[in-house]
Amino acid sequence: MNSGEILSYVTFFYFFCFFFYLIMIFTFKDIFGLMGTYLTLFTLLLHSYGIVLRWIESYKMGIGHAPLTNLYESLIFFAWAIIFLYLIVEFKTKNRSPGVFTTPVAFLIMAYASYGGMESRITPLIPALKSNWLIAHVVTCFVGYGAFALAFSLSIMYLLKQRKENPNSSILNIIPPVHILDELTYQIIAIGFVMLTLGIITGAVWAHYAWGRYWGWDPKETWSLITWLIYGAFLHGRYVRGWRGRLLAVLSIVGFLSVIFTYLGVNLLLSGLHSYATG
Repeated sequence: MNSGEILSYVTFFYFFCFFFYLIMIFTFKDIFGLMGTYLTLFTLLLHSYGIVLRWIESYKMGIGHAPLTNLYESLIFFAWAIIFLYLIVEFKTKNRSPGVFTTPVAFLIMAYASYGGMESRITPLIPALKSNWLIAHVVTCFVGYGAFALAFSLSIMYLLKQRKENPNSSILNIIPPVHILDELTYQIIAIGFVMLTLGIITGAVWAHYAWGRYWGWDPKETWSLITWLIYGAFLHGRYVRGWRGRLLAVLSIVGFLSVIFTYLGVNLLLSGLHSYATG
C-alpha cells in the first residue's frame, strides 16, 4: 500500500471521527465522544505514517525531498497540523465538543487534496525549492495556519453558544462556556501568530536565497502580510485594548478567511513567484 492509498483512507476516517463527535453532541453520551477521540488519534498516527511514507517513496525514486512542495502535499500537512493542535486542546480542556467543528475541516481539506483532481505525483523539485529553508518555512507557516483554523472553529462555537436562547435544553450545553472559548481562541491565535511570523521570516530568507531579495510584494507575500496584520490587530485589541467576546470572534473568522485566500486564492487566482504551488 502506497502513501496515496493510505492518505485516501485517512480522508474517510476523518469523516467518521466527525460522525462520532456529532453523535456525542446530539445524544449527550460521552462514549461516542471517546470513540471519536480514539479514532482521531489513530487517524492522526496513520496520517503521520502516510506523510513519512511519501517522504521515503521520494528517496526511493532518487529525488528525495520533504513532502511539502506542492499544493497536494501542503494540503495534506495542513490537515495534519489542524488535527494535531486540536488533540492538544482536547486533552488540555477535557472537552470533546470542538471535534464537531474541527474534524470536518480536516476532512474537507483531505477530500479536496485526494479527490480534487490536483497533481499528486511525487516530482523533482524546481530550483527555487532546493533550499534548506524549505522545511522551516512550510512547517512554521502551516502550523500557524492550523492554529488559525482551530481558532476559527472555536470562534464559530463562541458565536453559537452566545446566541443560545434556552440554556436548560440545548445541545449547545456540551460546548464550553463562552469565557473559556474566548480565552482558548486568544491563546491559540497567539501561538499561530508566532508561527506565522517565523514563517514570514524564514520565507524572506528563502526568497533571498532563491530570487536574490528578501521581499518583493509578490501577491503571496502581500496577502501573508495582510493576514499577519489582521491577527496582529486581534492580539493588540485583546492585550492592549482589552477587547473580548463577539468582536474578537468575528475578527478571528475574518482572519481565517484571509488565511484561506492567502493559501488557496493567491495560488489559484493570481500569478506570481509562488504560483508553482498549484502543481
